[in-house]
Amino acid sequence: MSESMTTTLPAAGLLDRERTVAGTQFNRWLVPPAALAIHLCIGMAYGFSVFWLPMSKLLTGTDAALCSSMGFWGQLTTTSCNWTVPSVTHIFEVFIAFLGISAAVWGAWLEHAGPRKAGFIAALCWGGGLVLGGIGVSTHQLWLVILGSGVLGGIGLGLGYITPVSTLIKWFPDRRGLATGFAIMGFGGGAMIGAPLAVALMKHFSATSPQGVAPTLILMGILYFVVMSAGAFGFRVPPTGWKPLGWTPKAQGGNAMITDHEVHLNKAWKTPQFWLVWGVLCLNVTAGIGVLSMASPMLQDVFGGRLIGLGSAAALDAAQKASVVAAAAGLLGLISLFNSGGRLFWAALSDYIGRKTTYAVFFALGIVLYASLPSLGHSGAAGLFILVVCIIMTMYGGGFATVPAYLADLFGTQMVGAIHGRLLTAWSVAGVAGPFLIAAIRQTQINAGVAHNLVYDRTLYILTGLLLLGFILNMLVRPVNPKYYMTPDELARERALKHEDRIGGDAEHAARGSLGLVGVLAWAAVGIPFLIGVTIALQKAAVLF
Repeated sequence: MSESMTTTLPAAGLLDRERTVAGTQFNRWLVPPAALAIHLCIGMAYGFSVFWLPMSKLLTGTDAALCSSMGFWGQLTTTSCNWTVPSVTHIFEVFIAFLGISAAVWGAWLEHAGPRKAGFIAALCWGGGLVLGGIGVSTHQLWLVILGSGVLGGIGLGLGYITPVSTLIKWFPDRRGLATGFAIMGFGGGAMIGAPLAVALMKHFSATSPQGVAPTLILMGILYFVVMSAGAFGFRVPPTGWKPLGWTPKAQGGNAMITDHEVHLNKAWKTPQFWLVWGVLCLNVTAGIGVLSMASPMLQDVFGGRLIGLGSAAALDAAQKASVVAAAAGLLGLISLFNSGGRLFWAALSDYIGRKTTYAVFFALGIVLYASLPSLGHSGAAGLFILVVCIIMTMYGGGFATVPAYLADLFGTQMVGAIHGRLLTAWSVAGVAGPFLIAAIRQTQINAGVAHNLVYDRTLYILTGLLLLGFILNMLVRPVNPKYYMTPDELARERALKHEDRIGGDAEHAARGSLGLVGVLAWAAVGIPFLIGVTIALQKAAVLF
């Protein structure tokens, strides 16, 4: 009778969290390259602009009169007219919107499912979304491109973005900022690799496919699926109670801004701290993306011929205009590099000076730098102008990389991935509203007759005001009220949902292995493409000097 009453736990599946617990020979420094493999792939979202112009030239012999009067809704299903550039750029807006939505909706599920399952599903969505987008291009159905690359791809972005966060923070309790900085650096650098690759592939396939767009999207979708899947299967989780060898947690209460307790997702988003940090991230992103979205045209409008050694009022011929455009494009290469590097630099620095102090620096220094840009433009100091923009971009990227550790400090590590997912709705709001606001202000200035080299002044001063508001919100952040902490029973229930009772493992001896050849190869697999991307970005930026 006792045998008939015995409950046998089902065997864990290949993707389940129980199958990812680290053994004794594992090394925690194998986790960052797994995270980078995912983020370097989804970071191509920042480089998707290389597709806009080719996607607007897929058809030949179209009816100019008919197509010129066709609006966006008509372009969604037409097979006889080319899409306009503004119509296809909606894909990026859908990316960002669904990134935030999916991260918020499925963040709690991700915490329970574990990084391997979540990372693999992210690979399916991002890679599959690009493949579906390629099919939409080949059949000339814009709705299918938006559904595939925008909606499905955006879900892959959201899941892929937050998948490594909770795992990295648990592996690196001593270096939370550094660990998340490594992963999120990849998102900033993904376009440095993906955009040149996409351009080369489109050139290669253009002989057999219109502009080479469809096969490029399909091939990159397959490639990204393989790379992201490899990263997902490279994840391991530490046994409950694991800590780095030789590291001793600070005494309880040693740092009031770093909690020793856990806050559940369902309570975290109801705290004032969550919404203050939400506002901090939203304002930092809005200001940064304002400069990012208008960097190239701003440099051309403000400096004109001075970028190539001519006077500001010099009339430019076609060749000189092309040189100015090339110089401004070089700034985009620098922006990608500083955006990516700033994510690692500032996040790592936050381990020493604290997350609140790091954001205070972002806003205080940002206020000075943003407010200085109009004066630098008026004085013709192009070199200093470019330097200031690059520093601003490090803080834009640094804000993304530092916020997961900020959340872990405030709410604990148990559900930090899910809480981070909810917070990313701030990015969705800023990513859609920010560029729209900036473009609207610029166009209003132009319509009012303001000279092109002056139309950015008011915008930059408005962004400075947003940074001041962000500084105030950050200063208001205090430790979370103890009434929001999980009770022992709630914490036990949450750990049971993660099956931590089944993956206890040997916390004392787990993950004490050396990096070894596998580790070297893993870092080389992500490091070499990243360095190639850096080299290409520097080559593009060389025209500025």
